[in-house]
Amino acid sequence: MALLDRIENSSAEVILSIALILFAGFLMTRITKKLHLPDVTGYILAGGLIGPYVLNLISTDIMEGMGFITDIALAYIAFGVGKYFKLEELKKNGKRIIIITVFEALLAGTVVALTMIFLFHLSVPFAILLGAIGSATAPASTIMTINQYHARGELVNTILQVVALDDAVALIAFSVCAAIADQLESGAVHMRWNVFLVPLLVNLLVLFLGAVCGYLLKWIISDSRSRDHRLILINAVIFAMTGVCTMLDVSPLLPCMVMGTVYVNVIEKKNLFKQVNHFSPPIMLMFFVLSGMRLNVPMLVSAGVIGVVYFGVRILGKYAGAWMGSLIGKASPEVRKYLGLALVPQAGVAIGLAALGQRILPPQMGTMLSTIILSSSILYEMVGPACAKGALILAHEIRTTKAADTGRK
Repeated sequence: MALLDRIENSSAEVILSIALILFAGFLMTRITKKLHLPDVTGYILAGGLIGPYVLNLISTDIMEGMGFITDIALAYIAFGVGKYFKLEELKKNGKRIIIITVFEALLAGTVVALTMIFLFHLSVPFAILLGAIGSATAPASTIMTINQYHARGELVNTILQVVALDDAVALIAFSVCAAIADQLESGAVHMRWNVFLVPLLVNLLVLFLGAVCGYLLKWIISDSRSRDHRLILINAVIFAMTGVCTMLDVSPLLPCMVMGTVYVNVIEKKNLFKQVNHFSPPIMLMFFVLSGMRLNVPMLVSAGVIGVVYFGVRILGKYAGAWMGSLIGKASPEVRKYLGLALVPQAGVAIGLAALGQRILPPQMGTMLSTIILSSSILYEMVGPACAKGALILAHEIRTTKAADTGRK
């Protein structure tokens, strides 16, 4: 029995559970900061600690009842990704950056999927979902390292542009793979064409709705409104978009990304994204802590070998894809050699996609998928900053010893 199960008032149990999640996530970051690890790592570890396999402080019913937080958090993540798609910025080095991003993301995903199928003989739905998730990169750790050591140069510029596009490629790849996996798992592969057409039309509908909402935000979130009212309205729109997608059994990822993309190109300002970032941290904390609570600790034993192989194969795929994309895109030798090292971290988007993938797969396979992504995300966030720093040093873009020393303080 969970500790909070003893409370007879169900409302009090839910409220105290939320408070415990927020406190646990915050307190664990006090430890991870000392170890120079990202906050995301602290949130996941906090969830594992208070979850059912360690301290068991929150009941499974409460944890499952908070599943809607996953959809809301994914909507905020996707909306934030949209701000990186300003057309004028993409036109400068767009072709080269797109080539590099597509190669590094899709090659990593393909290598992971083929390894799972031919080495471990796992099901195709599981393999393609894991591969699609493997294509995602977490930009926060790499960007943090760049800022910490005041790095400058062509490699830095390429990294910043690639990580901005990377998650979009991953979201699109996952959406396609999720549709295929869902049909394979339901045994509907040989059903009529309308079985595939209806989900496609529904996805196109919500994408169109996301684009319309992004355009309408120009008038909904006008400068004549107060800061508080703008924040209220944008959150209402994001919640509404998420609710419609959930009602139609569609992921809010792509529609919300399209909404953010259309808005940033119509209004050409990013102030609204900053306001949303000030509102979303508690939601993101709860999302990652809840993800950590779902980390099946006993499953780590059975998924151990697969997880280790996934960890290594994805890094090789990222490095090889970045090298090939840089070669085809005619990037400098420094970018070809070292870009892949800066693309190691994986956290936010990947964890969200794992939660969606878990809903598609059978319970045991879904749990294994989530366990592999959660456990590997912790490792990626630990080694990622060191890999990024190594890439910057090898490319001579951490220019002075003084700057490096400043970054260590």
